[in-house]
Amino acid sequence: MASMLGEKLFEFSGQGPPPPKDFFQLVITKNEVIWRSWRISLQLNCRGAPPKELRTSHHEFLHQKMLQQHLGVVFGQRILEYTLALCQGKFDYLERLPDDIMLRIMSYLHLKETTLLAQVSQRFRKLCNSETFWEHTVRNRCAGFTNDMEGIASAMGWRKTFFTFFHSSGGKELK
Repeated sequence: MASMLGEKLFEFSGQGPPPPKDFFQLVITKNEVIWRSWRISLQLNCRGAPPKELRTSHHEFLHQKMLQQHLGVVFGQRILEYTLALCQGKFDYLERLPDDIMLRIMSYLHLKETTLLAQVSQRFRKLCNSETFWEHTVRNRCAGFTNDMEGIASAMGWRKTFFTFFHSSGGKELK
């Protein structure tokens, strides 16, 4: 399983909370936590200022309460908890699976289960709402779907095609 871990375990970036407009980036590698910040300001002395960067080992990060607090303020408690878990060696291998494998696994779930899966994380929401997922769903679950209908499905969207097909067949055409 360790071979599934790349050098970069997690990356997240975004603008911090107001009033400053500073931009932050969090990168977690196998060995360290990298915290970068860019000061966004109209003041002349801030223009062209390079980003600040703090690099610390996982072990050191677990003891740096001020950095943890700052990360929690900027990105929220959920990201802080995930960062702490990664630094403690608790890896979420399911989140790390490639999209094509996740889509294959999802094809065995009932649609009701995929609606629950979409609530787990942003990645799963994106996969459950992707055109690729809905194309697989239409092709594998709609018995009356033919290759002639593919152009229509591509034009109007696979998700919309599924629900149109499902409602027009009274739900009886599902495999």
